[in-house]
Amino acid sequence: MKAVRFHDFGGPEVLRHEDVEPPVPGVGQVRIRVAATSFNNLDATLRAGDLRDRSPLRLPHTPGLDVAGTVDALGPGVDEISIGERVVGLLPMTAPGAAAQHVLAPAQVLAGVPRRLPLTDLAALPLVGLTAWQALFDHGGLVAGQRVLINGLGGAVGGYVVQLAVEAGAQVLVTARPSSAVRVEAAGSDEGTVHTLDHTLVDVGPAVVEPVDLVLNLAPIGAEQLAAMVPLIRDGGRLVSTTAWMPTPCDEERGVQGVNLSVRSDADQLADLVARVSTGELLVNVAERVALADLPALHARAHAGELPPGKVVVLVPPA
Repeated sequence: MKAVRFHDFGGPEVLRHEDVEPPVPGVGQVRIRVAATSFNNLDATLRAGDLRDRSPLRLPHTPGLDVAGTVDALGPGVDEISIGERVVGLLPMTAPGAAAQHVLAPAQVLAGVPRRLPLTDLAALPLVGLTAWQALFDHGGLVAGQRVLINGLGGAVGGYVVQLAVEAGAQVLVTARPSSAVRVEAAGSDEGTVHTLDHTLVDVGPAVVEPVDLVLNLAPIGAEQLAAMVPLIRDGGRLVSTTAWMPTPCDEERGVQGVNLSVRSDADQLADLVARVSTGELLVNVAERVALADLPALHARAHAGELPPGKVVVLVPPA
């Protein structure tokens, strides 16, 4: 089968489009005929070797944390999934990824995909959708009527966070550049539930005139900027951040919690997200689609900062 792999850590040039043997599923695993994967910044971080101490990879390694495809083989002990089932999932970080015509996945991380949904576009959902869900509800404890400040809408997670927060009945403040205004409007600003602060023109702190219940930071900011968000939170509120390279601050005297977010696979949550896509409650933003053979060039474009907002889906040819 065809796959894109890297045999050494390094820049985009270490990626190779090559022939490899198809994998055989073990106990509790299924084999998926991959329709698509997607690009995540985490794929580039793993390729560069920046997480080799914390999340060691076995080389050569196939990137691609997101997978959408059709089950074509079952390992021993798998009885909850059938051959021919259309599935989507978030693969384990250190396991071989989905930038290949076939990939193995633990059966318990997969959610089914209705026939009416385009399978390839669902590859844009798992990592960013689960990150948004877990940030808002698992760690943020968001409920209807609360106020949430989302710092940094430019990445792919931001669009899902806004949509889910609006659907949950929250009042949403978003810091974003003017170029992201269309995404904010699509998520519900015309209903008066989303308000945008242009952080290129205003200082966010003074602009937040009423305390918020939750701050969700999605931007790669420094420690001082992150700490400046704590006073914006009401007593007993929460600050959830994706800045895994530094601890999230808190205020113990006021009961303000600080949470570092690390996304995890969750088939039930993913099934809920897929259901929302199916009903039109949640929109999947696919900015671009590229072929598997062009994945090295896609990594190079990401390294140069040339990718569009939203997700890039990587289409895998039939085996």
